[in-house]
Order: sequence, then structure tokens, then C-alpha cells
Amino acid sequence: MENNTSLQQQLLEAGVHFGHLKKKWNPKMLPYIFAEKKGIHIIDLNKTVEGLQEAAAALKSIAKSGKKIMFVATKKQAKEIVADAARNINMPFVTERWLGGMLTNFSTIRKSVKKMQSIEKMLQDGTFDNITKKERLTLSRDKEKMEKVLGGIAQLARVPAALFMVDISHEHIALAEAKRLGISTFGMVDTNSDPTKIDFAIPANDDATKSIAIITSYICAAIAEGLSERATEKSEDVEEEEETDDKGKKFEVEGGEDRERGRKPGAPGSGRGPGGPGGANRGGGGRGPGGPGGANRGGGGPNRSGGAAGGQRRPSGAGGGGPRKPGGGR
Repeated sequence: MENNTSLQQQLLEAGVHFGHLKKKWNPKMLPYIFAEKKGIHIIDLNKTVEGLQEAAAALKSIAKSGKKIMFVATKKQAKEIVADAARNINMPFVTERWLGGMLTNFSTIRKSVKKMQSIEKMLQDGTFDNITKKERLTLSRDKEKMEKVLGGIAQLARVPAALFMVDISHEHIALAEAKRLGISTFGMVDTNSDPTKIDFAIPANDDATKSIAIITSYICAAIAEGLSERATEKSEDVEEEEETDDKGKKFEVEGGEDRERGRKPGAPGSGRGPGGPGGANRGGGGRGPGGPGGANRGGGGPNRSGGAAGGQRRPSGAGGGGPRKPGGGR
């Protein structure tokens, strides 16, 4: 509550509560008007604080999601204030003239921006030295014109997610394009404007420089906070990924060491170690020297085990061979 009171005091000192003359008012602004004094409407600062905080929270979430917010202010008293504030938080802005189709015909606008950037590249790599003086002068003039109008959106690669406007009546073309594309709209609304045309209305004096400055700075502070939170989350994600990779590498190294241990001679389960006690088929030791009780291939298994009943070879002529028949036959 104390924060709201101090914010109201700051808004009061900046003259945010001053509206237009009574004869110029828009009846839809009635819920936001506190009183009338000497023919001038006074804006209710409680409503201003509510609208400002709501808009700031929404813009903060948009900035946190990594989307762009375009600032639009072509009024003389708002140009420098909005341009400086938008540059500080690295957001696109339009402060000279709103080109028709800047949003609805964005692909064509991007072509003009690329042309401006190509001229800048020619200036840097020395191509200007190889063309005539007249061509150089023409290109320089074109670049100045385009930079004046398109300089604020040079880094904008796609249509922004939201528009923040100072005086929605003055920026009616930008508002119409944003509504057509379904872009969220935020703006300062004076007593001569229609607040229902915009998604997030901030009832405030849109003519005084102090009023514009305090509202814009509050909005930019919220956006900067959202950007810092996004950067913090990204760094935390990177740290978690690095920890996971380290654990995986450690596990692989330990598994490799275990496998190397298993390949030592004589280890249980190794393929070609010395013969151990007799197994089921070929004894415990594979093809090594015979173990106990095994004549040829390991010890005492049921198939090739040692002993009399096992697989020993008998000497020729003894036992089951039988006497030889005369003439060398069997």
C-alpha cells in the first residue's frame, strides 16, 4: 500500500492527472475521471495506478518469454523520451513517422531495412570509393532518410508481440494494424480517447513530457526486470546441462574401468584363462591346460569329463577296437 501511495505522489507531481477540456472528452472515459475543475477533467490516479501495474505485469511476462515489444510515439514531446527508453532495453521503436503497412506489410518493410543495411556495409568496406560522386551522394541521402524512419526497427526480424503507444488517438493507424494482426496493445489514454479500443489502457496525461517520462520509465523498468529474469533462467539451465554432462562422462569412465578389470587373465568369466574346475560342457577354463580329472578339455563335465566313463581316448588295440582280421582288415 505504501508503494502505491508513493507512486501516486510521483504521478501527482508529474501532472499525470490533468486531462483535456470538458468539451473534448470521450464519454467512454467516464469511469476514469475523478472530477472536473475549471472546465478541465481530472483523471483518477487510483485507476491510473491499477492500469499501470496491470500493463507492467503483462509486458514483463511478454519480455520474459523472449518476445519483442514495439514502442510507438510520433508526438513531438514524446519522441526523444520514448526513443531513449527503448534503446536502453534494446526494444524496437518508431518515433518519426508510422509507415502505412509497417506491420501488415512487414516483408516489404524488411526489404527497405536490408537495403539500408547494404548501404551501410558499402560505406564500411570501401565500395563507396569506386563509384561516382553523384551515386555516392544519392545513396547517402537514401540512407539518411531510411535510417530516420526505420532505424528503430533495424534489428526487428519478425512482427512484435505487443505495441506500447503514447496517445492512441494520434497513433490510430498503428493501433488498427495491431488489432488486425491480433497483437496485444498497451497505451496511455487521455480523456479525449476511447479506452475500449486498446487491450491495456493507462489513463494518463499524454501531452506533458513529465507524465510521458514517468509512465514510460515505469513500463521499461518492468520490461528490464522480465529480461533479467529470462537471462537468469537461461544461465541456470546451462549450468544444469553442464552438470548432467559431467555426471554422464563420469559414469562412462567408471564403466570403462570396470570393463578393463574384467579382461585380466584368470578373472571369473574370462574367455581364455587357465582351466579351472570342470564345467558343464568344456570345463571352467575354456581352452587352457586341463584341470583336475580332465584328460584333454577340462575337468569332469557330463559330456567331455575326465575318468573312465569320460571322454578319454583308449590306446589302439585295447578294449572296444577288437582283434584284427587276417589281411589287415578289422
